Amino acid sequence: MAKQTASILVVDDEAAMRLLLTSILQDEDYDTTAAASAEEALSLIGRRHFHLVITDLKMPGMSGLDLLGHILREDPGTPVILLTAFGSVEGAVEAMRRGAAHYLLKPLANPDELRLAVRRVLEERRVADEAASLRQATEAEFPFGRIIADAPQMRAVLDMARSVAEADTTVLLSGETGTGKELLARAIHHWSPRADQAFVAVNCAALAESLLDSELFGHEKGAFTGAIAQRRGRFELAHGGTLLLDEVGEMSPALQAKLLRVLQEHTLERVGGTKTVTVDVRVIAATNRELRQMVASQTFREDLFYRLSVFPIELPPLRERPMDILPLAEHRLREVARRLGKPIRGFSGDAAALLEAYAWPGNIRELQNVVERAAILCRAEHVLAAHLNLTPLTAPAPSGVKTLKALERDAILAALDLHAGNRRQAAEQLGIGLRTLYARLREYGMSPGSEEEE
Repeated sequence: MAKQTASILVVDDEAAMRLLLTSILQDEDYDTTAAASAEEALSLIGRRHFHLVITDLKMPGMSGLDLLGHILREDPGTPVILLTAFGSVEGAVEAMRRGAAHYLLKPLANPDELRLAVRRVLEERRVADEAASLRQATEAEFPFGRIIADAPQMRAVLDMARSVAEADTTVLLSGETGTGKELLARAIHHWSPRADQAFVAVNCAALAESLLDSELFGHEKGAFTGAIAQRRGRFELAHGGTLLLDEVGEMSPALQAKLLRVLQEHTLERVGGTKTVTVDVRVIAATNRELRQMVASQTFREDLFYRLSVFPIELPPLRERPMDILPLAEHRLREVARRLGKPIRGFSGDAAALLEAYAWPGNIRELQNVVERAAILCRAEHVLAAHLNLTPLTAPAPSGVKTLKALERDAILAALDLHAGNRRQAAEQLGIGLRTLYARLREYGMSPGSEEEE
C-alpha cells in the first residue's frame, strides 16, 4: 500500500484502546503517535503539527472536549474525531456542535468504522485546504477587486456578477473557450456570503459518464469494481459553498436527470447507495455551447436548462473588447517578467499594435500563452513584434506614416534586443555615441542605467 502522508495523534487513557487504534491506523500506513492524556497530547501538539487528532471524550484530568476547544483555538485547521461510550452520545453531539469533525462509539463495532471515518475527515480537510490555497493563489495572481475590465461589455458583466453574488441564485455562464468563465465563477463565490466555504470545480467534459457520476454524487463501498470504500462526491464536498459545473453541456441525459433532482430537492443518493443525502450548494454552470439549440435538438433537458439559467451571464470574446487587450497583455507581461527575473518594461509600439490587431480565437488563454512565450524570448526592456509570432487576423487600423522619432525609437529598441540589452554594442551598431543613446533612452522615458556600467 502506498505510504500515507497524514500524521495522526491518538489520545486515550486506556492502553488497550490506544494500542487498538494505533494498530489499525498503522496498518493503513498513517504516521501515528499515541498519548495517554490530553495534557500529554497538548505537549506533543506544541512540538509538531498533526493532520488529525482522535481523542477519547472522557479522560481523567482534561477531557476530550477541553482538548477540542484548545485545538480549535490554537490550530483550527486540524480536524478532531471524538471517541465516546454508547451512553455518552449527548457529549459527542455537543462536541460536534462545538466543531468536532466526527465521532465514533466505543467499542468499535468494526475496524472499518475507524478507517472510513479517518479517510472521510482527511479528504474533507484536503479539499478545504485545496480550495483555500487555490483561492489565495488566484487572488494573488489576479485580485478580484482589480479584474481588468475597461471595455463597457466587461464592466456590465462584472456589475451583473456582483449583483447576483449576494442572491445565492443559480448562474449560467456562457461564452467561448478562454473568455474567463471559471475566473468569473470564482469571483462570484468570492463576493458571496459563501466566500469562507469551499469552491469546488468539476469539468464535465473531462470524465467518462460513469466516472463523472461518481465524481459528482459519490459512491458507496462495493458500488462498482474498485470502489473499496465509501467516497463523498463533489456536491457533498462543496456543502455550504459553491460548485462550478464547467462544460455542463457535455453531461449525458442520465446525469442531467440526476443534476435536476439535486437542484430541485437539494438531495442526492451516492452511486450504489439508498441513503438520501441533503446538500446546501450554490451551483454555477458554465458552457461554451448554445444550450438553447441543444434543447431544440433534444440533446439537453429543457427543464434543466431553465433551472440552470435563472441568471444567465454571457462573457464577450476578447476580440469584442479591444480596450482590454493591451491592459491584459501588460498585466501578464509584468507577472511573467517578475517570475523570470527579467527587466522587461512593456511592449514596443509595433508589438502593441499587433496585439490589438489580432483576433484572438483562443481569447484570454491564448493571449496569456503568447505573452509568456514573448517574455521568454525577449532579452531587452521591451517586447518586439517579432517575439509575439502572430499573424494579424484583422488588419491594423491605419495610423499614417511614422514620424522620424518613432522610427528612431524602434531602431534603438531593436538594436538593444539584438545585443541582449548591451547599450555599448547597440550604440556601435546604430552608429551613434553611447552618450547619445543614453540621452535618447531618457527622452523615451526608459531607464538608461549608468554610462560607465558597460
